[in-house]
Amino acid sequence: MSGSEHTTEVIAIAAGAIAIVGLAWSISLTVAWRRLRAAQRAVLGAGEQDLVAHAAHLQASYETLAQYVEDFGTRLDLRVTHAETRLDGTIAHRALVRYDAYGEMSGRQSTSLALLDAHQSGVVLSTIHHRDHARLYAKQVHRGKSDLELSPEEIEAIALALRGDTGEAAVADAEQRSGARGAGFGTGRRGGDQGGGNAQLDPGQSPGQL
Repeated sequence: MSGSEHTTEVIAIAAGAIAIVGLAWSISLTVAWRRLRAAQRAVLGAGEQDLVAHAAHLQASYETLAQYVEDFGTRLDLRVTHAETRLDGTIAHRALVRYDAYGEMSGRQSTSLALLDAHQSGVVLSTIHHRDHARLYAKQVHRGKSDLELSPEEIEAIALALRGDTGEAAVADAEQRSGARGAGFGTGRRGGDQGGGNAQLDPGQSPGQL
């Protein structure tokens, strides 16, 4: 083999090697480009837009969402405030005291019922049962106090309501004290019916101190 033929063969081999390397490089770039394009579609979507336009669109969408969330939060706060205001006006404290209004052994059919809201305002209802008649009295209560004179049983009902004793144990305890006082309850009741005074109740005062 002559020198020129050997040189030509070397050049051909080198060119083939370069072609193979170039082909491999081209395939690698093609795969990388396809992966980049797939990632770009995942971010930008199928539409034809550049990265800057996509970023502007995302910013506008975020601002719209933020405004919606802020408006929703404001409306929710207003609704919660309105609901809390309405709940404060519902019955939050209640208690019932049973007794014999005239000192008779009639099974404690007379009652005093306190119905108060979260502001300690409401009414106290008293039903006075006698052998031949029954009476109903209603007195308004504002923040634990009444403009009308309250009977001992009404004061006790308000105190029990504000203290939170509304169960059977509290009623039984009130009945026991009522029985111990006997005719004194009836005396207090008739004095309370006459009205005219301004009886006040300390919400922190316990029924035992009445």
